[in-house]
Amino acid sequence: MRLALAEADKAWALGEVPVGAVVVRDGEVIATGFNQPIGTHDPTAHAEIVALRAAAAKLGNYRLPGCELYVTLEPCAMCSGAMMHARLARIVYGAPDPKTGACGSVVDMFANETLNHHAQVEGGILAEETGNMLRRFFAERRALAAAARRAPEAAPD
Repeated sequence: MRLALAEADKAWALGEVPVGAVVVRDGEVIATGFNQPIGTHDPTAHAEIVALRAAAAKLGNYRLPGCELYVTLEPCAMCSGAMMHARLARIVYGAPDPKTGACGSVVDMFANETLNHHAQVEGGILAEETGNMLRRFFAERRALAAAARRAPEAAPD
């Protein structure tokens, strides 16, 4: 999860929501990823998807059996669906996502017995640290937006 946090820092540095992900197999890091939807103009460029694509390319297979994905924020439905299709064995996430979380916060895709793949899911790993990072990021964004709104008022005529 520490490596996923380092990936999240990369996203923050680019002005992206700081979410990072790491794919591991047999204790070896296979791939990493961080959020990039804004910079790439790609709504699917979530950290998890970026990491899954890199892992699949490295392993030469879109299926990733035996792999685990560590991510700093609870995956959304899109990312959870991709993880199911990749046949991940385990998903480990940091902070819960009360707005779009699909591993138990809003919906629990992996507990849905009608779906064809079920991975082990573990949440709350370094949750305070990952949650604090997201809170700081959004507080900074709100402060910058407020300053930008005030800037025309402060400009001399």
